[in-house]
Amino acid sequence: MTLPRTVVLNGDLGSGKTTVSVLLAERLGVRRVSIGDLYRRMAAEHGMTALQFNLHAELDDKIDHLIDQLQHDIAASGERLVVDSRLAWHFFGDARKVHLITDPLVAARRVLGRPGDAVENYRSVEEALQQLAGRSESERQRFLSRYGVDKTRLHNYDLVCDTTRAEPELVVARILETLERHHGTRSAPLCHLDPRRVRRTAVTEEDGEIAVRFQARTFEAVRGGRQLSAAVDAGEMLTPMVLVGEG
Repeated sequence: MTLPRTVVLNGDLGSGKTTVSVLLAERLGVRRVSIGDLYRRMAAEHGMTALQFNLHAELDDKIDHLIDQLQHDIAASGERLVVDSRLAWHFFGDARKVHLITDPLVAARRVLGRPGDAVENYRSVEEALQQLAGRSESERQRFLSRYGVDKTRLHNYDLVCDTTRAEPELVVARILETLERHHGTRSAPLCHLDPRRVRRTAVTEEDGEIAVRFQARTFEAVRGGRQLSAAVDAGEMLTPMVLVGEG
């Protein structure tokens, strides 16, 4: 497949960005760049954990300036890449922008299962949950303050994939499918969600696509209840849905 433009991946901590971005770069035959790897090396050089380095970066804007300049330079090079970064969607204006989400408890278990080091090391699921939430909120506040953008807003992206139960190969397949079928700018992202994680409301049961609303980190079905039930009964890991509202 010929890559028409760079693909950038943002996502929840523990959502599988590294695994998905490595597989995607291999499938596309392009170079992968990880800003997260750079950030972790910088944290290690400062003798800090990832959370400590995030909090330090709130006070020392030279860290973000360095990383921002690197992303600007990479974007300006014109090379087609897969970029794993929580802010590349803001700097790579012409890129296809993918956002990965996952259940916080699943994310905590994933990071707890990784080999620990001085930068990222957790003693329990509860500690992992707390530190991941702290890091994510620190980043969100920093990005809001310095760039005026909210990384949690789904309308920033072209595609949203839920990795809670989906294997990385399935997520990559959905990304490739989107790259092949959709080329223009979208007013709202395509969503491939775990139907079991979509909350039922007083939805109508008529046939048609599943429409969801996103609020307080929760997806609620507002249309297509029959199709949602069928997806759950079929054991689907990822189901196409339309985002019609965001709180």
